[in-house]
Amino acid sequence: MHLAIIPDGNRRWAKQKGIPGFMGHKKGAETMEQIISAAFDMDVTHLTIWGASVANVTERSKEEVDFLFSVFEDSFKRLLNSPKLSERKARVRILGEWRNRFSDSLKNVCEELINNTEKNDGPSLTFMLAYSGTGEILEAAKNIAERKAADQSFEITRESYKESLMTKELPPVDLVIRTGGEPHWSDAFMAWDTANAQLYFTETFWPAFSEEELKSAIDKFNATERRMGK
Repeated sequence: MHLAIIPDGNRRWAKQKGIPGFMGHKKGAETMEQIISAAFDMDVTHLTIWGASVANVTERSKEEVDFLFSVFEDSFKRLLNSPKLSERKARVRILGEWRNRFSDSLKNVCEELINNTEKNDGPSLTFMLAYSGTGEILEAAKNIAERKAADQSFEITRESYKESLMTKELPPVDLVIRTGGEPHWSDAFMAWDTANAQLYFTETFWPAFSEEELKSAIDKFNATERRMGK
């Protein structure tokens, strides 16, 4: 099963609690680590989490972005030393424009996490960081145009389009969970890969999202007949 999560509502959770909005990111990171562990316990083989959009790291205040980077860095360092991730031989991928957008110290931790797990053959854990769905679509189109220009016999198919996406190594998404009570899509998130996915929207803000609700969402998915248009 490929589960993708759009973890929305960090700042609104903090506002509801009467604490600085930035602290929602810190609590959200703690929730993320708990949900990763729980998802693997529930036999999720591929877990993809949208950690930050391009807009999140380019259009918010420098103070907030710097805090977000520090939260990511601390969380990824904990994942590097996570016995559970190591025991499961989880492979970590980090996709998006993060190499062009992140601080050097955070990029170094990201690279270490990728390199230390790239030969693992257990469950897949993917973070979408400084990610834009529309950007991914555009880059795929450019890649295909370049391949076609270099080789007129190149055939544009579903398979060749998928091979041009940054998610080329990932299977289609089965279930998307979006927290935060705003049931909309953002920036064409994984548009190709979520074409036939089941969608689960919840009012729960991400920092308050629990293992129990994760199980409820997965149980609901498993009980739903997927007809795929048939």
